[in-house]
Amino acid sequence: MSFNTFGHLFRVTTWGESHGPALGATVDGCPPGVPLEPAMIQHWLDRRKPGTSKFTTQRREADEVEILSGVFEGTTTGTPIQLMIRNTDQRSKDYGDIAEKFRPGHADITYWQKYGIRDYRGGGRSSARETAARVAAGGVAREAIRALLPKAEITGYMTRMGAHEIDRARFDWDQIGNNPFWTPDAQSAETWAAYLDDLRKSGNSVGAVIEITAKGFPPGLGAPVYGKLDTDLAAAMMSINAVKGVEIGEGMAAAELTGEANADEIYMGNDGQPQFSSNHAGGILGGISTGQDIVVRFAVKPTSSILKPRKTITKSGEPAEIVTKGRHDPCVGIRAVPVGEAMAACVLLDHILLDRAQTGGQRGPIGPA
Repeated sequence: MSFNTFGHLFRVTTWGESHGPALGATVDGCPPGVPLEPAMIQHWLDRRKPGTSKFTTQRREADEVEILSGVFEGTTTGTPIQLMIRNTDQRSKDYGDIAEKFRPGHADITYWQKYGIRDYRGGGRSSARETAARVAAGGVAREAIRALLPKAEITGYMTRMGAHEIDRARFDWDQIGNNPFWTPDAQSAETWAAYLDDLRKSGNSVGAVIEITAKGFPPGLGAPVYGKLDTDLAAAMMSINAVKGVEIGEGMAAAELTGEANADEIYMGNDGQPQFSSNHAGGILGGISTGQDIVVRFAVKPTSSILKPRKTITKSGEPAEIVTKGRHDPCVGIRAVPVGEAMAACVLLDHILLDRAQTGGQRGPIGPA
Protein backbone atom coordinates (compact mmCIF):
# COMPACT_ATOMS: atom_id res chain seq x y z
CA MET A 1 0.00 0.00 0.00
CA SER A 2 1.67 3.21 -1.18
CA PHE A 3 0.75 6.89 -0.79
CA ASN A 4 1.37 7.22 2.94
CA THR A 5 3.28 10.50 2.49
CA PHE A 6 2.07 14.06 1.93
CA GLY A 7 3.76 17.44 1.57
CA HIS A 8 6.42 18.96 -0.69
CA LEU A 9 9.30 20.33 1.40
CA PHE A 10 7.76 19.55 4.78
CA ARG A 11 6.89 15.90 4.24
CA VAL A 12 5.01 13.59 6.59
CA THR A 13 4.80 9.81 6.32
CA THR A 14 2.46 8.06 8.74
CA TRP A 15 2.70 4.38 9.60
CA GLY A 16 1.04 1.78 11.82
CA GLU A 17 -2.39 0.27 12.38
CA SER A 18 -5.22 0.72 14.84
CA HIS A 19 -4.50 -2.53 16.69
CA GLY A 20 -0.79 -2.93 16.00
CA PRO A 21 1.87 -2.41 18.67
CA ALA A 22 2.40 1.24 17.72
CA LEU A 23 1.81 3.91 15.12
CA GLY A 24 3.62 7.09 14.26
CA ALA A 25 5.01 9.54 11.74
CA THR A 26 8.29 10.31 10.04
CA VAL A 27 8.65 14.06 9.53
CA ASP A 28 11.18 15.13 6.91
CA GLY A 29 12.05 18.71 6.03
CA CYS A 30 11.55 20.41 9.38
CA PRO A 31 14.00 23.33 9.58
CA PRO A 32 16.88 22.98 12.03
CA GLY A 33 17.04 25.04 15.19
CA VAL A 34 13.38 24.72 16.17
CA PRO A 35 12.90 24.11 19.92
CA LEU A 36 11.08 20.79 20.28
CA GLU A 37 10.30 18.64 23.30
CA PRO A 38 7.76 15.79 23.59
CA ALA A 39 5.54 17.95 25.83
CA MET A 40 5.09 20.45 22.98
CA ILE A 41 3.57 17.71 20.84
CA GLN A 42 1.76 15.98 23.71
CA HIS A 43 -0.40 19.05 24.31
CA TRP A 44 -2.06 18.58 20.91
CA LEU A 45 -2.34 14.80 21.21
CA ASP A 46 -4.15 15.18 24.53
CA ARG A 47 -6.86 17.15 22.72
CA ARG A 48 -7.40 14.32 20.22
CA LYS A 49 -6.96 11.25 22.41
CA PRO A 50 -9.94 8.96 23.12
CA GLY A 51 -11.83 8.69 26.38
CA THR A 52 -11.77 12.41 27.23
CA SER A 53 -15.57 12.58 27.67
CA LYS A 54 -18.65 10.39 27.40
CA PHE A 55 -19.14 11.76 23.88
CA THR A 56 -16.02 10.06 22.49
CA THR A 57 -14.88 6.45 22.26
CA GLN A 58 -14.06 4.92 25.63
CA ARG A 59 -10.90 3.27 24.32
CA ARG A 60 -8.23 4.31 26.85
CA GLU A 61 -5.02 5.37 25.15
CA ALA A 62 -2.46 7.66 26.77
CA ASP A 63 -1.22 8.60 23.30
CA GLU A 64 2.21 9.40 24.72
CA VAL A 65 4.56 10.47 21.95
CA GLU A 66 8.20 9.43 21.78
CA ILE A 67 10.73 11.35 19.67
CA LEU A 68 13.23 8.81 18.36
CA SER A 69 15.34 10.97 16.05
CA GLY A 70 15.88 14.42 14.56
CA VAL A 71 16.15 16.29 17.86
CA PHE A 72 19.32 16.99 19.84
CA GLU A 73 19.41 18.83 23.16
CA GLY A 74 15.82 19.99 22.70
CA THR A 75 16.31 21.40 19.21
CA THR A 76 15.56 20.03 15.74
CA THR A 77 18.63 19.16 13.70
CA GLY A 78 17.07 19.27 10.23
CA THR A 79 17.22 15.49 9.89
CA PRO A 80 14.13 13.23 9.79
CA ILE A 81 12.09 13.31 13.00
CA GLN A 82 10.68 9.94 13.97
CA LEU A 83 7.59 10.04 16.20
CA MET A 84 6.08 6.96 17.82
CA ILE A 85 2.87 6.42 19.80
CA ARG A 86 2.36 3.00 21.36
CA ASN A 87 -1.07 1.34 21.33
CA THR A 88 -1.92 0.12 24.83
CA ASP A 89 -5.69 -0.54 24.92
CA GLN A 90 -6.52 -2.63 21.85
CA ARG A 91 -9.46 -5.04 22.11
CA SER A 92 -9.14 -6.93 18.85
CA LYS A 93 -11.66 -9.57 19.96
CA ASP A 94 -14.39 -6.94 19.53
CA TYR A 95 -13.86 -7.24 15.78
CA GLY A 96 -13.93 -11.01 15.39
CA ASP A 97 -17.42 -10.92 13.90
CA ILE A 98 -16.35 -8.72 10.99
CA ALA A 99 -13.49 -10.92 9.79
CA GLU A 100 -15.83 -12.40 7.18
CA LYS A 101 -18.35 -9.54 6.91
CA PHE A 102 -18.05 -6.08 5.41
CA ARG A 103 -19.22 -3.17 7.56
CA PRO A 104 -21.53 -0.82 5.62
CA GLY A 105 -20.05 2.66 5.37
CA HIS A 106 -16.52 1.40 6.06
CA ALA A 107 -13.52 0.80 3.81
CA ASP A 108 -13.67 -2.94 4.49
CA ILE A 109 -15.11 -3.87 1.12
CA THR A 110 -12.93 -1.51 -0.96
CA TYR A 111 -9.72 -2.55 0.82
CA TRP A 112 -10.59 -6.20 0.18
CA GLN A 113 -11.48 -5.57 -3.47
CA LYS A 114 -8.25 -3.63 -4.08
CA TYR A 115 -5.67 -5.58 -2.05
CA GLY A 116 -7.22 -8.98 -1.37
CA ILE A 117 -6.20 -8.61 2.28
CA ARG A 118 -7.33 -6.37 5.11
CA ASP A 119 -6.68 -5.87 8.79
CA TYR A 120 -10.16 -6.24 10.28
CA ARG A 121 -8.97 -5.34 13.80
CA GLY A 122 -10.45 -1.88 14.01
CA GLY A 123 -9.89 -1.22 10.33
CA GLY A 124 -6.09 -1.15 10.32
CA ARG A 125 -4.88 1.83 8.28
CA SER A 126 -8.44 2.96 7.54
CA SER A 127 -9.10 3.51 11.25
CA ALA A 128 -9.32 7.04 12.64
CA ARG A 129 -6.65 5.87 15.07
CA GLU A 130 -4.16 6.70 12.30
CA THR A 131 -4.88 10.40 12.80
CA ALA A 132 -2.96 10.41 16.09
CA ALA A 133 0.21 10.31 13.99
CA ARG A 134 -0.99 13.30 11.97
CA VAL A 135 -1.62 15.30 15.13
CA ALA A 136 1.89 14.48 16.35
CA ALA A 137 3.34 15.68 13.03
CA GLY A 138 1.14 18.76 13.24
CA GLY A 139 2.65 19.49 16.64
CA VAL A 140 6.08 19.62 15.01
CA ALA A 141 4.72 21.89 12.26
CA ARG A 142 3.20 24.25 14.84
CA GLU A 143 6.52 24.68 16.62
CA ALA A 144 8.29 25.43 13.33
CA ILE A 145 5.56 27.95 12.42
CA ARG A 146 5.90 29.52 15.88
CA ALA A 147 9.62 30.01 15.25
CA LEU A 148 9.00 31.61 11.85
CA LEU A 149 5.70 33.46 12.51
CA PRO A 150 5.31 34.01 16.26
CA LYS A 151 1.88 35.66 15.91
CA ALA A 152 0.31 32.99 13.69
CA GLU A 153 -2.57 30.94 15.13
CA ILE A 154 -4.51 27.91 13.85
CA THR A 155 -7.83 27.25 15.55
CA GLY A 156 -10.44 24.60 14.79
CA TYR A 157 -14.02 24.41 16.03
CA MET A 158 -17.24 22.60 15.28
CA THR A 159 -19.99 24.61 13.59
CA ARG A 160 -22.60 21.90 13.01
CA MET A 161 -23.68 18.59 14.50
CA GLY A 162 -26.28 16.87 12.39
CA ALA A 163 -29.11 19.31 11.74
CA HIS A 164 -27.96 21.63 14.58
CA GLU A 165 -25.81 24.59 13.52
CA ILE A 166 -24.19 27.28 15.66
CA ASP A 167 -25.54 30.83 15.78
CA ARG A 168 -22.62 32.93 14.52
CA ALA A 169 -24.05 35.93 16.34
CA ARG A 170 -22.99 34.11 19.52
CA PHE A 171 -19.50 33.23 18.22
CA ASP A 172 -17.03 33.46 21.11
CA TRP A 173 -13.41 32.36 20.59
CA ASP A 174 -12.98 31.93 24.34
CA GLN A 175 -15.71 29.26 24.45
CA ILE A 176 -13.95 26.85 22.09
CA GLY A 177 -11.90 25.15 24.79
CA ASN A 178 -14.65 25.23 27.40
CA ASN A 179 -16.90 22.46 26.08
CA PRO A 180 -16.39 18.90 24.77
CA PHE A 181 -17.40 19.86 21.21
CA TRP A 182 -14.83 22.60 20.55
CA THR A 183 -17.65 24.93 19.57
CA PRO A 184 -17.59 28.75 19.88
CA ASP A 185 -21.30 28.83 20.75
CA ALA A 186 -21.92 27.90 24.38
CA GLN A 187 -25.68 27.61 23.87
CA SER A 188 -25.21 25.15 20.99
CA ALA A 189 -22.90 23.09 23.18
CA GLU A 190 -25.75 22.55 25.64
CA THR A 191 -28.15 21.55 22.88
CA TRP A 192 -25.62 19.20 21.31
CA ALA A 193 -24.85 17.51 24.62
CA ALA A 194 -28.46 16.39 25.11
CA TYR A 195 -28.85 15.47 21.43
CA LEU A 196 -25.66 13.39 21.25
CA ASP A 197 -26.29 11.70 24.57
CA ASP A 198 -29.60 10.35 23.23
CA LEU A 199 -27.91 9.15 20.04
CA ARG A 200 -25.09 7.52 21.98
CA LYS A 201 -27.45 5.62 24.26
CA SER A 202 -29.44 4.38 21.26
CA GLY A 203 -26.29 3.05 19.55
CA ASN A 204 -26.48 5.56 16.71
CA SER A 205 -24.14 8.30 15.41
CA VAL A 206 -24.20 11.65 13.61
CA GLY A 207 -22.05 13.77 11.31
CA ALA A 208 -20.52 17.21 11.83
CA VAL A 209 -18.94 20.24 10.18
CA ILE A 210 -15.58 21.56 11.38
CA GLU A 211 -14.08 24.93 10.49
CA ILE A 212 -10.39 25.82 10.71
CA THR A 213 -9.25 29.46 10.85
CA ALA A 214 -5.57 30.34 10.40
CA LYS A 215 -4.67 33.87 11.50
CA GLY A 216 -1.44 35.81 11.10
CA PHE A 217 -0.17 34.20 7.91
CA PRO A 218 1.31 36.55 5.31
CA PRO A 219 0.18 37.17 1.75
CA GLY A 220 2.03 35.24 -0.92
CA LEU A 221 1.74 31.63 0.24
CA GLY A 222 0.76 29.25 -2.54
CA ALA A 223 1.30 29.28 -6.29
CA PRO A 224 -0.98 29.47 -9.34
CA VAL A 225 -2.50 26.50 -11.13
CA TYR A 226 -1.16 23.27 -9.59
CA GLY A 227 0.52 24.62 -6.46
CA LYS A 228 -2.47 26.44 -5.00
CA LEU A 229 -2.64 26.79 -1.24
CA ASP A 230 -6.34 25.95 -1.26
CA THR A 231 -5.68 22.88 -3.43
CA ASP A 232 -3.31 21.46 -0.83
CA LEU A 233 -5.54 22.44 2.09
CA ALA A 234 -8.54 20.78 0.45
CA ALA A 235 -6.55 17.62 -0.29
CA ALA A 236 -5.22 17.51 3.29
CA MET A 237 -8.68 17.82 4.82
CA MET A 238 -10.18 15.35 2.35
CA SER A 239 -7.54 12.81 3.38
CA ILE A 240 -8.87 12.73 6.95
CA ASN A 241 -10.98 9.66 7.75
CA ALA A 242 -14.73 10.13 7.19
CA VAL A 243 -14.43 13.55 5.51
CA LYS A 244 -16.83 13.84 2.56
CA GLY A 245 -16.69 17.52 1.66
CA VAL A 246 -14.35 20.54 1.89
CA GLU A 247 -14.97 24.26 1.43
CA ILE A 248 -12.70 27.33 1.32
CA GLY A 249 -14.25 30.61 2.47
CA GLU A 250 -17.86 30.78 1.32
CA GLY A 251 -17.44 27.42 -0.40
CA MET A 252 -20.66 26.03 -1.82
CA ALA A 253 -22.58 29.08 -0.58
CA ALA A 254 -20.67 31.22 -3.11
CA ALA A 255 -22.92 29.74 -5.79
CA GLU A 256 -25.81 31.66 -4.22
CA LEU A 257 -24.05 35.04 -4.41
CA THR A 258 -23.77 37.63 -7.17
CA GLY A 259 -20.38 38.86 -8.30
CA GLU A 260 -21.07 42.18 -6.58
CA ALA A 261 -21.76 40.46 -3.27
CA ASN A 262 -18.95 37.92 -3.48
CA ALA A 263 -16.02 40.18 -4.45
CA ASP A 264 -14.06 41.30 -1.38
CA GLU A 265 -13.46 45.04 -1.94
CA ILE A 266 -9.92 46.31 -1.33
CA TYR A 267 -8.77 49.55 0.31
CA MET A 268 -5.63 50.84 1.97
CA GLY A 269 -5.57 50.57 5.74
CA ASN A 270 -4.16 53.05 8.22
CA ASP A 271 -1.05 50.86 8.46
CA GLY A 272 -0.34 51.41 4.78
CA GLN A 273 -1.24 47.81 3.90
CA PRO A 274 -4.10 46.51 1.72
CA GLN A 275 -7.28 45.66 3.61
CA PHE A 276 -10.44 43.86 2.52
CA SER A 277 -14.06 44.73 3.25
CA SER A 278 -15.02 41.05 3.67
CA ASN A 279 -13.53 37.58 3.36
CA HIS A 280 -15.73 35.53 1.08
CA ALA A 281 -12.55 34.13 -0.52
CA GLY A 282 -11.41 32.56 2.74
CA GLY A 283 -8.07 34.35 2.61
CA ILE A 284 -6.98 32.84 -0.71
CA LEU A 285 -7.18 34.32 -4.23
CA GLY A 286 -5.82 32.52 -7.29
CA GLY A 287 -4.38 29.89 -4.98
CA ILE A 288 -2.29 32.50 -3.11
CA SER A 289 -2.91 33.78 0.43
CA THR A 290 -4.09 37.39 0.78
CA GLY A 291 -2.97 37.96 4.37
CA GLN A 292 -6.54 37.66 5.63
CA ASP A 293 -7.72 34.83 7.84
CA ILE A 294 -7.48 31.53 5.96
CA VAL A 295 -10.76 29.67 6.41
CA VAL A 296 -11.31 26.01 5.48
CA ARG A 297 -14.34 23.93 6.40
CA PHE A 298 -14.98 20.19 6.11
CA ALA A 299 -17.90 17.82 6.61
CA VAL A 300 -17.47 14.55 8.50
CA LYS A 301 -19.95 11.73 7.91
CA PRO A 302 -21.59 9.83 10.79
CA THR A 303 -19.48 7.12 12.39
CA SER A 304 -20.25 3.91 10.48
CA SER A 305 -19.54 1.63 13.47
CA ILE A 306 -22.91 1.61 15.22
CA LEU A 307 -24.93 -0.80 17.32
CA LYS A 308 -27.88 -0.66 14.94
CA PRO A 309 -28.21 -3.86 12.84
CA ARG A 310 -27.29 -3.25 9.20
CA LYS A 311 -27.57 -5.51 6.17
CA THR A 312 -24.36 -6.54 4.44
CA ILE A 313 -22.65 -9.47 2.72
CA THR A 314 -19.83 -11.84 3.58
CA LYS A 315 -16.63 -12.39 1.59
CA SER A 316 -18.33 -15.36 -0.03
CA GLY A 317 -21.18 -13.11 -1.16
CA GLU A 318 -23.80 -14.43 1.26
CA PRO A 319 -26.33 -11.97 2.75
CA ALA A 320 -25.73 -11.18 6.41
CA GLU A 321 -26.59 -8.78 9.18
CA ILE A 322 -23.98 -6.98 11.26
CA VAL A 323 -23.82 -5.03 14.51
CA THR A 324 -20.44 -3.39 15.04
CA LYS A 325 -19.27 -3.96 18.58
CA GLY A 326 -16.36 -2.19 20.22
CA ARG A 327 -15.84 1.38 21.41
CA HIS A 328 -16.65 4.07 18.89
CA ASP A 329 -17.30 7.80 18.67
CA PRO A 330 -20.98 8.72 18.35
CA CYS A 331 -19.74 11.85 16.55
CA VAL A 332 -16.27 11.42 15.09
CA GLY A 333 -16.31 15.12 14.24
CA ILE A 334 -15.39 15.99 17.82
CA ARG A 335 -11.94 14.46 17.62
CA ALA A 336 -11.57 15.57 14.00
CA VAL A 337 -11.11 19.17 15.21
CA PRO A 338 -7.46 18.76 16.36
CA VAL A 339 -6.80 16.57 13.31
CA GLY A 340 -7.97 19.34 10.97
CA GLU A 341 -5.79 21.83 12.83
CA ALA A 342 -2.79 19.52 12.46
CA MET A 343 -3.30 19.04 8.73
CA ALA A 344 -3.64 22.81 8.26
CA ALA A 345 -0.41 23.36 10.20
CA CYS A 346 1.48 20.86 8.03
CA VAL A 347 0.22 22.40 4.79
CA LEU A 348 0.85 25.99 5.88
CA LEU A 349 4.39 25.26 7.04
CA ASP A 350 5.02 23.45 3.76
CA HIS A 351 3.92 26.54 1.82
CA ILE A 352 5.97 28.87 4.00
CA LEU A 353 9.06 26.81 3.15
CA LEU A 354 8.10 26.63 -0.55
CA ASP A 355 7.66 30.41 -0.69
CA ARG A 356 11.02 30.99 0.97
CA ALA A 357 12.66 28.65 -1.54
CA GLN A 358 11.05 30.26 -4.61
CA THR A 359 10.84 33.97 -3.78
CA GLY A 360 12.96 34.41 -0.67
CA GLY A 361 10.05 36.38 0.78
CA GLN A 362 10.14 39.00 -2.00
CA ARG A 363 6.82 40.83 -2.47
CA GLY A 364 5.44 43.30 -5.00
CA PRO A 365 5.26 46.75 -3.36
CA ILE A 366 1.89 48.48 -2.89
CA GLY A 367 1.62 52.14 -1.97
CA PRO A 368 3.88 55.17 -2.37
CA ALA A 369 7.48 54.38 -3.35
